[in-house]
Amino acid sequence: MACKKIILPFFLLLCQFIFAQNDTIVQLQEVIVSDMQLLEFSGTQSTQQLNDSLPGRNGTSLTSLLQYNTVIYFKENGLGMVASPSFRGTTAQQTAVIWNGININSQLNGQTDFNIINARDFNSVTVRAGGGSVIYGSSAIGGSIHLDNDLTFGDKFDNSLRIDYGSFNTFGANYNLKASGEKLSTGLSVSRNSSDNDYDYPGWDMKNENGQYHNTSLNAAFAYQLNDRNILKLYSYVYDGERHFSGTLGTPSKSKYYDTNTRNLLEWAGYYNRFTSKIKVAYLQEEYRYYENHQNSNYTFGKVKTFIGKYDLAYDISEKIKFNTIIDYTQNNGEGSDILSEKRGIGSGSLLMKHQVSQKFHYELGIRKEITNAYESPLLFSAGTAIKAAAFYTIKVNTSRNFRIPTFNDLYWQGTGNPNLKHENSYQAELGNVLHFGNLTFTLTGYYIKLQDMLRWVPSAGGIWRPENVDKVNTYGLESILNWKKKIGGGQLEFNGTYAYTVSREDGKTEQLIYVPLHKATASLAYAYKGFSGYYRHVFNGEVFTSTDNAYNLDAYNVSGIGAEYNFKVLSGIALGVQANNLWNEEYQNVIMRPMPGRYYNMYLNFKF
Repeated sequence: MACKKIILPFFLLLCQFIFAQNDTIVQLQEVIVSDMQLLEFSGTQSTQQLNDSLPGRNGTSLTSLLQYNTVIYFKENGLGMVASPSFRGTTAQQTAVIWNGININSQLNGQTDFNIINARDFNSVTVRAGGGSVIYGSSAIGGSIHLDNDLTFGDKFDNSLRIDYGSFNTFGANYNLKASGEKLSTGLSVSRNSSDNDYDYPGWDMKNENGQYHNTSLNAAFAYQLNDRNILKLYSYVYDGERHFSGTLGTPSKSKYYDTNTRNLLEWAGYYNRFTSKIKVAYLQEEYRYYENHQNSNYTFGKVKTFIGKYDLAYDISEKIKFNTIIDYTQNNGEGSDILSEKRGIGSGSLLMKHQVSQKFHYELGIRKEITNAYESPLLFSAGTAIKAAAFYTIKVNTSRNFRIPTFNDLYWQGTGNPNLKHENSYQAELGNVLHFGNLTFTLTGYYIKLQDMLRWVPSAGGIWRPENVDKVNTYGLESILNWKKKIGGGQLEFNGTYAYTVSREDGKTEQLIYVPLHKATASLAYAYKGFSGYYRHVFNGEVFTSTDNAYNLDAYNVSGIGAEYNFKVLSGIALGVQANNLWNEEYQNVIMRPMPGRYYNMYLNFKF
């Protein structure tokens, strides 16, 4: 079965090798964007697109990329272990991950593990802050992370192969291909990562035992222009990984976790004067096996198969007014050793509108309604406006109602699942300020989120943990993003920085929620001159509390990294790079009793041909 999942993308690869022999030279046409709603209906919210150079300066995982370059806070159960985000003070289940326009959060536990996603498999990574449930459905409360494979038509054929090796016998390889012609465009990425991950615990006479891992991923995108009005697109993703879960300072572990994820999305896009029609069909499967002791063959498992059918119709009433209707149906089939075998279907309809009143003012509106027998569905809405108050200053205002549905584990876990759970309900508002001064861009956003019926697993009178709607949470704060570029000495100097101030509390209480820092800041400085580039990056995480009464905490920490790269003029370019992580050998934990490594190194070769 795994072989079949991989064969199709390689046939696509073969097709574009054949097509590359075409000698016709054509104009490079418009980029084929996989997530048009992100492009067209996010103008009144804060969005941050991470440029192409950033994944190469960070570790392979999406965690590393976002930790050092965005306001999102991550807690990790050790290097390479499970990584959970907190976006605007919300939980990991309240951050949506969107793959080419499709929500891919786990149907089992409601979240995405950012350490199993290789950021180099995607050519576009965008962070969209704030509510997005009207477009993307469940979980888009704190924000959403968008992983896209955008394609172009035109005469192009690029290859790159990057090989990494570093501390703890860590190996990585990533092959990327982009090939296109007048009618055919293909992108392919294949990645392999492994590590013994046996680092010393700084300040302790102990090692990270049973932390080894390896994984392989394949990501393919294909577009074929049938004629001037119709394009057929296929996106395919396969992930296969195995991790041994390391223990804590006080408790050893022998556990092992094996998981596979496959995603396939077929889209037919038609462009008919003022109408744009898109029919999408997707099939997703997630599966895991958990071994309490990797030395024996006993395991627990879970599996969910998801089918999605979606029809997306956009209509331009005029050059200034656009309507977009989305109708979709999702069916989840779940089973496992700990959950009841269940099937649920969810139908939804969304209506979006964008009105560009003038060059200085536009607004966006949206509503969404879901129909299902698994939970009571609310009417969701969003409304926002952007006003260019001056040549250098834009004001953005947005408000929305968002939600998160109960997961299969919440509803159907044998003996403890609760089929009567409500969805989490969220109201939020934000005010954004965007300033441009020459080569400097500065964004400052204030927000408020009111969350009702928050889902938590709590102990019952008999001591058994069960999911319940128990909490109301208020979250508010400030976020800022700074980018500055300047030509200096024939090269380019660039500075990027972010800062987040986050208050997240249960209604009526003064204690901060656990694992939500009041302060987080990042900074990076990079300079490129001819074939040389060097960079320094830094992240500061304020203290976090590890108990609900705020009696226990983990100290704040500062972690830095430095790197340099030189490009040799061989073939289309060969780059040699070195990196030092945790440069100042900081002793820190971002999950209690799970130390992170001290200083460690990486070197790489990147071939372009």
